[in-house]
Amino acid sequence: MKTLVSTFLLLMTVIAAPAQQRTYCNPVNIDYGYCPIPNFTTWGKHRATADPVIVNYKGDYYLFSTNQWGYWWSSDLLGWHFVPRKFLKPYHHVYDELCAPAVGVMGDTMLVFGSTYSGNFPIWMSTNPKGNEWKEAVDSFEIGGWDPDFFADDDGRLYMYNGSSNRYPVYGVELDRKTFRPLGTRKELYLLEDWRYGWQRFGEYNDNTFLDPFIEGATMTKHHNKYYLQYGAPGTEFSGYADGVVVGDHPLGPFTPQKHNPFAYKPGGFARGAGHGATFKDNDGYYWHVSTMVVSVKNNFERRIGIWPAGFDKDDVMWCSTAFGDYPHYLRRGEGSAFTGWMLLNYQRPVAVSSTLGGHLPNYAVDENIKTYWSAATGNKGEWISTDLGAVSTVNAVQLNYADHDAEFLGKQQGIYHQYKLYHSEDGRRWKLLIDKSDNRRDVPHDYIELPQPVKARFIKLENIHMPTGKFAISGLRVFGKGAGTPPDTIRDFVVLRTEKDKRSAWLKWAPVENAYAYNIYMGIAPDKLYNCIMVHGQNDYYFKGMDSQQPYYFSIEAINENGVSRRGAVIKAE
Repeated sequence: MKTLVSTFLLLMTVIAAPAQQRTYCNPVNIDYGYCPIPNFTTWGKHRATADPVIVNYKGDYYLFSTNQWGYWWSSDLLGWHFVPRKFLKPYHHVYDELCAPAVGVMGDTMLVFGSTYSGNFPIWMSTNPKGNEWKEAVDSFEIGGWDPDFFADDDGRLYMYNGSSNRYPVYGVELDRKTFRPLGTRKELYLLEDWRYGWQRFGEYNDNTFLDPFIEGATMTKHHNKYYLQYGAPGTEFSGYADGVVVGDHPLGPFTPQKHNPFAYKPGGFARGAGHGATFKDNDGYYWHVSTMVVSVKNNFERRIGIWPAGFDKDDVMWCSTAFGDYPHYLRRGEGSAFTGWMLLNYQRPVAVSSTLGGHLPNYAVDENIKTYWSAATGNKGEWISTDLGAVSTVNAVQLNYADHDAEFLGKQQGIYHQYKLYHSEDGRRWKLLIDKSDNRRDVPHDYIELPQPVKARFIKLENIHMPTGKFAISGLRVFGKGAGTPPDTIRDFVVLRTEKDKRSAWLKWAPVENAYAYNIYMGIAPDKLYNCIMVHGQNDYYFKGMDSQQPYYFSIEAINENGVSRRGAVIKAE
C-alpha cells in the first residue's frame, strides 16, 4: 500500500514555477491584439502586429508596434506588461490608430508618433510612460511621415526619417527640437537597388516581377561616430523580409550600402522574416534587433515580433544573428553565443490527438512551419495533443504556439487567457504532470516554458483547459533539449554554383546526411564574417537569391539533429 501511495504521489508531482527564467524563444510571447480591420479578416479573424521598436528608457524597455491600442514595458525583456492607450483623438482622421510608430528618447522625454501623411497626428511626449502619463508635444505634426523614426543625436540635434514605398526613397529631415518644425526640406537618402542586390527583389523567393520592391521602416543607430540607417525590404509578407543598412558620416548622409547586407535576415526555420525593426542596447551594453516575423495565412499582414542578438564587429560592420533564431536563447549574453544549444526534439515525430478538424492535420503541429497548424474539433476542455520524441531525451523547455481558428475577436482584447496542463512520460502510458497552468490568467499565444530542472521524457502531452476564443489549435508544439544519441555527421560534397547570367543568385547543393533533420547554411562577405544563416528542412539543396552581384561571397554549412550540430564544413568562396 505504501508503494502504491508513493507512486501515486510521484505521478501527481507538479514542477514548481521557474525561479528566474534565463532564456527566451521567438516569436516573442506577448498578448498580441487581433487585426482591427474587418476587411482584412475575410479568411478568419487573427492576431496581427508588426513594425516593432524597442527603446531603453530609464533602465526599462518599452515596446511599441502597429495597431495594438497601447504598448508594453519590461524590466528584463522577458516579462512584458501591457499599458492600454489610444493615441488618437476623434478629430485625428487617419487610417490607423498607431501604425509603424516612431519612438524616440530626447533627454528625459519619450516621444511617440504614428504613421500618417495627412499631418493630422500629434507627437506625444512622456516622462512617465510606465504610468501612462502623456501629453501632446504638438497637436498635429504638419509634415507627417509614414513609417517614421526619431533620432536624437548626442549633439542635441533631432532628426526624423520616413518612407514606405515601392517607388520613392527613404527620406530624412532635421527638426527643431522645441517646435518640431522641419529645418529645411526632406532629403532623399536611399532608394532600393534590386538590379544589384538580390535580396531586395520582390516575392517569396525574390523572383516576382509584377511589383517593384518596397523600402520602409527606416531607423537610425549611431556607433563610433558613424550613422547606420536601417530599412526594411522587399515586402512584409515574405520569408525573406529583411533589414538592410547604409552607412554615413552625417545623420542625413550621404550613405553607402554596407557590404554585409541584409544585416537582419531569417528566410528559414519555424517562423521566418526579420524585417522592419529597430536596434537598441540592453542594460549590459549589448545590442539587440527587434523586427517583424511573417505568418501571412489569414491575411498578408498577419505577423509577429522577434528579438535577435546584434552588434558591430571589430571593423564596425553591423550584424544581427538569426542562426537558430527561433530556438531558446540566453538573454544575458556575456561574451559567448546567446544560443543555449538546446535542440528541437520532435521535428516530424509521431503525434496523437483527441480529435482533428478538417484538413488541419496533427502533423502540422510538428512540421516547423508557423503557417500550418493542427486544430481540434472544438476548443473544449480536455482536447489534447501528444508528441513522441522517438527516444527518452533530456527536455529543457517547451514552446506552445497557438493558431487562430474560428477566433471571434477584432482589435486589442484584455482579460483573455489560455489555460493548459503539460505532461511528460517515458512510455506513453504513465504520465507525470510537468507544468500546470490551469489557473493562468494571462494571454500567452506563444507561451515558452523554461523548466527549472530538465526532465527525462520520450512523450510530451498538452491538454487544453481554456482557450480565449476559437478552436484548440496549435501551429507548433516544440520541445527543446538534448537527445541521447550522437550529433549528425559532417556534410560532404557542398557545392555553390554561381553563374555569370545573374550573380545575385546561386544554387547550393550537398550530399544528404542520414541522421540530420535540418541544415544551417552560413554566408557572408568574408570567411570570418559569415553573419547570415538560413535553416533548411527536408531538402539537400537551396536556391539563394540574396547576393550583391558585385562582390564575392563565402559559404559554410552544418547539419542539425536532436542531439546537436555537426562540425561546420570548410568555407567555400563563390566569385
